[in-house]
Amino acid sequence: MPKRSKIQLKNTLVKLRQEKKITQNELALILGVTRQTIIALEKQRYSPSLILGMRIAGYFGKKVEDVFKI
Repeated sequence: MPKRSKIQLKNTLVKLRQEKKITQNELALILGVTRQTIIALEKQRYSPSLILGMRIAGYFGKKVEDVFKI
């Protein structure tokens, strides 16, 4: 079986969060996740589930594909 390449998902979360002037902790509370999850997302070390990705995009009034890119 061929090896799958690991796809790195990029996001604009830091920019969006800073534009709203909210902290990582505030965003975590809004989304119902830990601050560590927000940190991992912002450092692009973690790709969110589809549901979390949709919740993030919805909070910022964006389409998922406007927040997350391959």
